Amino acid sequence: MRILILNERDPRHPKAGGAETHVHEVFGRLAARGHAVTELVSSFAGGAAHDEIDAIRFDRIARMPAYYPRAAVRCAGATRRGEFDVVVECLNKLPFLAPLYSARPVLGLCHHLFGTTAFRQVTWPIALAVVAVERAIPAAYRRAPIVAISESTRDDLVARGISAAQVEVQHPGIRQPSAQPGPIALREPLVVYVGRLEAYKRIDVVLDAVARLAPRHPTLQLVLLGRGSERARLEQRAGALGIRERVAFEGFVSDAERDAWLARARVCVCASHKEGFGLTVIESNALGTPNVASDAPGLRDTVRHGETGFLVADGDAAQFAERIDALLADDALAERMSRAALAWSQRFDWEHAAEAMERSLARVAESGA
Repeated sequence: MRILILNERDPRHPKAGGAETHVHEVFGRLAARGHAVTELVSSFAGGAAHDEIDAIRFDRIARMPAYYPRAAVRCAGATRRGEFDVVVECLNKLPFLAPLYSARPVLGLCHHLFGTTAFRQVTWPIALAVVAVERAIPAAYRRAPIVAISESTRDDLVARGISAAQVEVQHPGIRQPSAQPGPIALREPLVVYVGRLEAYKRIDVVLDAVARLAPRHPTLQLVLLGRGSERARLEQRAGALGIRERVAFEGFVSDAERDAWLARARVCVCASHKEGFGLTVIESNALGTPNVASDAPGLRDTVRHGETGFLVADGDAAQFAERIDALLADDALAERMSRAALAWSQRFDWEHAAEAMERSLARVAESGA
């Protein structure tokens, strides 16, 4: 198949995150199987106009805000010229509304929709625009099949007016970790966060929880793996809480470095208000590390409460502290959850994810719908 992907960011974009990882892992495998894959992505400083990574062609067509209208024009023209068999629209930032102008069938790939969460991340005029465009989704995609990466995302789409029959859930996978986890009872009192440092990730809640735990655990350390616009504010917050020396801002790290940190950690945390899936949860589980996370969309699909970790009320630092404390203080509990987390992680595989996507694309391309 000749596949055109509309996706705002590529893996080399400075703000690339879990959604970009998912798209690349799946479609890189499809490209290796002989499918011709092209992504129309936004440009950024230092990024070449044309690039190729793992047999996927990337056309960086414009910077924001010109990117979205230019992507629509390019998609409309290319599909009318018969250059592609199917279009994949990534629904995880601003909707492209591709079914309204594509001459070839469109498959929506939905990581998550923002809704009012947008007001936590961007200025209110931009957030209003995102919310307004998202309201057009039921009408624009009324005939388009959609792949959702989690049950939470599927439920969100259905609640917005998409027919449940249109939506298929396909979970992401993980790569096998490069580190070997040691027994969790022997690990140091280390709490690790993996992800972007952005407002909607609610890392301030994690800092508040660590401050509450500091008197009880004198050697407790928090390591933040990731970059983002909130770093300076979070550094100030840690200082104001009196825990700056306990918090390490490691920035962006390689997969091997991430795995090494997670293999040492006693607990992995995610206080995000909303996720598409919670890929970092499964990545930490693969190293036998339990999670304490918000009882929020996406995270409740990946954390098995009471088995592989704990879900706590969104934004509740006291509950975060209580559950982290339990895993730090109770070796038997930590060991039980570590074993369960490792077993749970083995259900998630990128090859299976790629095979499921390939079947979906074939059905869409053949239907011509």
